[in-house]
Amino acid sequence: MKILLDARLYGPENTGLGRYAMNLVDNLAKIDRRNSYTVLLRKEYFDRLNFPPKWNKVLADFRHYSFSEQLSLPRIISQAKPDIVHFPHFNVPIFYSGKFVVTIHDILMHKQKGLEATTLNPISYLIKRLGYKFVFGRAVKAATKVIVPSSFVKKEVSDYYKLDKDKLVVTYEGFDEKVLPTGSSIKVLRNYSLEAPYFVYAGNAYPHKNLKRLIEATVLLNQKSNKKISLAIVSARNFFISRLEKLVKKLNASSYVKLLGFVPDADLGALYQNSVAFAFPSLSEGFGLPGLEAMACGTLVLASDIPVLKEVYKDNASYFNPYDYTSIEKAMEDALALEPAARKENIERAREFAKRYSWDKMARETLKVYESCASLR
Repeated sequence: MKILLDARLYGPENTGLGRYAMNLVDNLAKIDRRNSYTVLLRKEYFDRLNFPPKWNKVLADFRHYSFSEQLSLPRIISQAKPDIVHFPHFNVPIFYSGKFVVTIHDILMHKQKGLEATTLNPISYLIKRLGYKFVFGRAVKAATKVIVPSSFVKKEVSDYYKLDKDKLVVTYEGFDEKVLPTGSSIKVLRNYSLEAPYFVYAGNAYPHKNLKRLIEATVLLNQKSNKKISLAIVSARNFFISRLEKLVKKLNASSYVKLLGFVPDADLGALYQNSVAFAFPSLSEGFGLPGLEAMACGTLVLASDIPVLKEVYKDNASYFNPYDYTSIEKAMEDALALEPAARKENIERAREFAKRYSWDKMARETLKVYESCASLR
């Protein structure tokens, strides 16, 4: 079977989508010696990656959601003559008519509306939103199979588009072992000017991540404490981080909140491990990968009591009401007050739990999806 993977999102700088593409490609390259693969990559990783025999890389250095993608991608795919194509995101070219699998990570943008969620002017935003809905709808309807990261997303997609549930396949994601801490934690903390005690958040700064209430909770926590407690936010710089900087000043939180920008995996594990807890106030997720990373690295996880996070983390996180910053603050306060023996026990239990999730397992289940599609003639 000839399989084509659109891996242009490959790399941790592309946050959750990047980690998914990276671990899918890397693990399939380890486990599958039977099928042949064509991997589409942007220039940075095209120049850096080497693959085993029967794997071919093709340069496809154009942006997602662009006209180049819509026009050039079908031509590149046609030249490769694959039996099945896997698009790891909803942006399937509308002119591509071959057999494909698509991964839908969430339907967040269906629910999140309004100009606060975009950098565009109102007219451009409306045009883009209409285009998004059209491309997304066509992708899930035309796909042979739709891969989703949780049962929660499966239900959302199935209900919204009235799809047969057999068309959707849940493949849980895993934590990236590259994040596990190694070397001197003291040096890492010094490089980021961090001192204990601190909480950590890692992810993007989009409005649905609910960082405003997390910052408000941190301010309240410090008002009630006789010592300084910091919040370290790990997020690549973009327009939403600029908004966040203004919010931090507005809330008089500059002395408590540290915006660290992008942090490489080699450092991220140490930031998790030495934190009081990883705080995840998100209002909407498809899976919740950072929480598993934090568990695997050896810290507590404080998370929104939304269905998808409860599905993935089960009883290995402390949950709070994400719409109430005092509820977030209470969870942070409880984490600080936890007795060392109880803290160690909770961390070790969660660390073992996180091992249930594996990128290797995800890749093997995805390969089964490809093989099932090939049999559908």
